[in-house]
Amino acid sequence: MGFKALPTLISLFIALIIWFVIPVPTGVDPDAWHLLAMFVGVIAAIIGKAMPIGAIAIIAITLVAVTGVTNDSPSGAIQDALSSFANPLIWLIGISIMISKGLQKTGLGARLGYLFIAVWGKKTIGIGYSMVLSELILAPVTPSNTARGGGIIHPIVRAISTSYDSDPAKGTEGRMGKYLALVNYQANPITSAMFITATAPNPLVVDLVAKATNSKISLSWSTWALAMLLPGLIALIIMPLIMYWMYPPEVKETPNAAQFAKTKLKEMGPVSKNEIIMLGVFGILLLLWAGILAMIFGSAWAVDPTTTAFIGLGLLLITGVLTWEDILTQKSAWDTITWFAALVMMATYLNKLGLITWFSGVLETGIGHLGLSWMPACLLLMLAYLYAHYMFASTTAHITAMFAAFYTAGLALGAPPMLFALMMAAASSIMMTLTHYATGTSPVVFGSGYTTLGEWWKAGFVMSVVNIIIFVVIGGLWWKVLGYW
Repeated sequence: MGFKALPTLISLFIALIIWFVIPVPTGVDPDAWHLLAMFVGVIAAIIGKAMPIGAIAIIAITLVAVTGVTNDSPSGAIQDALSSFANPLIWLIGISIMISKGLQKTGLGARLGYLFIAVWGKKTIGIGYSMVLSELILAPVTPSNTARGGGIIHPIVRAISTSYDSDPAKGTEGRMGKYLALVNYQANPITSAMFITATAPNPLVVDLVAKATNSKISLSWSTWALAMLLPGLIALIIMPLIMYWMYPPEVKETPNAAQFAKTKLKEMGPVSKNEIIMLGVFGILLLLWAGILAMIFGSAWAVDPTTTAFIGLGLLLITGVLTWEDILTQKSAWDTITWFAALVMMATYLNKLGLITWFSGVLETGIGHLGLSWMPACLLLMLAYLYAHYMFASTTAHITAMFAAFYTAGLALGAPPMLFALMMAAASSIMMTLTHYATGTSPVVFGSGYTTLGEWWKAGFVMSVVNIIIFVVIGGLWWKVLGYW
C-alpha cells in the first residue's frame, strides 16, 4: 500500500465526521464547511504522516476538483484546484531551494563554517558563535532550514565534536557535542525568523497576511529583513550564552579546533571558480531582494523577489555551477512547490468562502468576553498559536491550519495590523524551538544522540520564552522606531 493504514483511517474519519455529522454552523456556507472537512483531514494526514506530504497534496487537489466545493463547473473546479501553482511566492521558495544546492555542491557553505571556526574556534563557546554566524550568513539564500541546519552546519558540529572525543556512543556527549548540537539547532529557528527566504513557510505567512488585510499589509523581503534584524541579532547573541549556562561543555578551551578547521580548509584547497561564482550570485540575490538598486536608481530598477530567484538560478545554470540534472534531482524543491500549492489553494478558498472570517469571529467573541484590551488579548492569541506547535510535526501544516484565523481575530480585537503581523511571523519560526519533531532540522540534530529528550524539550521551552520576549518587547520597540505601527 502507498499509505499508512492507521493515520489514513484517522484523517478520513475526522473529515467524514466534519462533513456528515457536525451540523453546518449558522452563517457558514455549506461548501466552505465541506472544504474545511477536507482541509482538516489533509492536515491530520500530514501530522500523522499517512503519506509523503507531496502525495497528500496531489490527493487534496484531486478532492477539491472532484467535489466542486469551490466551483460548480468541472473545468472551473480544476482551475481553482490548480490555481496556486501560479503563485509567485511558491516559486520563490522552490527556486531558492534549487539555488541552495549550489552552496552544498561547491562546498561554499562548509568553507564559510570552517573559516569562522579557524578564527573564533579557540574556545567551545567561540565554535558555538561560529555556527551561529554561519547560519546567519547562509539563511537568506537557504529556504530549506533543514538543509542549512541539518545538511550544512550539523556535519561540521559532529566532525569537531568527534575530534574532541565527544561521542554519544562512548557516553562523552557532555564534553562539547551536547552544547554545540543545541546551539546548532536553536540558531535555526532564529535565523528562520529573520528572512522571508530563510524557511519555506515564511512566504505563506506573507500571503496570509496580505489576504487578511486586503493587501494593505504586504511584507516585502527588505521590510521583513529590516524588522527582524535587531531582535534576531540580539536573540542570536544571547542564545549561545543561555545554552552554555544550561548545559556547560566539559571542554571549554579548544585550541585544536581552530587547527582542525584550518586542516579541513587545506583539504578543500583554494577557493574554486564555482565558489567565486556562487558567492557573486549570492551577492546579486541579496542586492536585488533588499531593493538596493531601486533605492539608488529609482523604482524602474525594482525587481520582483521571485524574478530575482529566477535570475540567480539562471546565472548558476549558464555558468555551469549547477546543471539541469542537479535541478531535476532537487526533490525537496519540487516537493515543496507541490504541497505548498495545494495548501495555499485550500487556505485561499477557505478564506474566499468566508470560513476564516467566521472562525476568527468565534475566537474574537471568546477572548472578547474576558474583557481584555487589544494588547493582552493579542498576546494571548499569539501564545496559544505558538504553543499549539507541541501538537504539530510540520510548521507549514500549523501555519496553514491556524495563522489566518488567529491573525484575523487579533485585528478584530484592535491590534495594529503591521505589529501583529510581525509578532505572528516571528512566532511562526520561534515555535520550531520546542520539540524534537518541530521541523525538519530537529530530528536530524536530535537523532545524532547528543541530548536526551528531556534536555531537548527543556532547552526548547526556555528558548521559546526568551525568543518571544525579545521579539515582542525589543522587536515591538524597534518596529515603532521604524514607523511600522
